[in-house]
Order: sequence, then structure tokens, then C-alpha cells
Amino acid sequence: MKVITAPTKIELDKNLSVFLAGSIEVGVAERWQDIVISEFSEEDITILNPRRASWDASWKQKIDNPIFKEQVNWELEALEKSDVIIMYFDNNTKSPITLLELGLFARSGKLIVCCPDGFWRKGNVAIVCERYEVKQVDSLEELINEVKKKVK
Repeated sequence: MKVITAPTKIELDKNLSVFLAGSIEVGVAERWQDIVISEFSEEDITILNPRRASWDASWKQKIDNPIFKEQVNWELEALEKSDVIIMYFDNNTKSPITLLELGLFARSGKLIVCCPDGFWRKGNVAIVCERYEVKQVDSLEELINEVKKKVK
């Protein structure tokens, strides 16, 4: 397994590449990305993980902030280049960027979405997924299993 984290240059090989889209609010969201990475440690797969080790919540989220702009552009490039996008909505979060990414990539054919009961906009997510024929699952375990099917 190869893991590429923001803002490292994205260089993909022949292996399946999976972008980890979803709840990431530091101190609020479950660190679900770590669970996914652990599950694929023995597989020939490339994980694109936007969770930046050096993230600083005090950074101004403006286009003229070069570090913030670099992060957003890295995420957009990784979403575009990946073979599969898995998306996890944590019930303890609002996840506005994940909702944005759902809208951007609903028609891509690359999404697998896990939006558990209790997420504040589950209805919206379910309708978008149904309309654009996006695979939906009910748990992180099922999300991981869907990717494992694609690795085989």
C-alpha cells in the first residue's frame, strides 16, 4: 500500500487509487481515515488522504492564503485523479466540504458513500445518491468492503 497525504505530489501507478473524502473536523470527527488505511495495509492500493499532518485550524481560509489554497487544490486534484472516492459522513459533524464534494463528483461514477442514520443532512445525501446512482452503504465496514471488492 502507498499512502499519499496532502500536500505531497500526487504520482499514481497502476494500482487502484482511492481518495478518502469525508468528515475531517479535528477533535470532532472520528479518525476514520486511519481505520481505512489500516485495513488496506497489505493491499496493492494507493490511498489519497487529505488529512494533513501539519494542518493549523487558525489558517485563514481565503484564496490569498497560499497554504490553504495549496490544500484545496491538492484535494481537488486528488479527487479528479483517483479511481474511487469513498465518502464518509460522521454523525458528529456538519461536513460542509464533504457535501460540496458530493455535489462535484456525484456524476463521476467513482463515489461510494456512507451516510449513517443521524447525519443532519442524510435525506439530501440519500436523494443525490439515488438520483445519480451513487452506491450507498450503511457503515464504515461496508465502505471498506466495497473497496476490497474493487481491489480483487
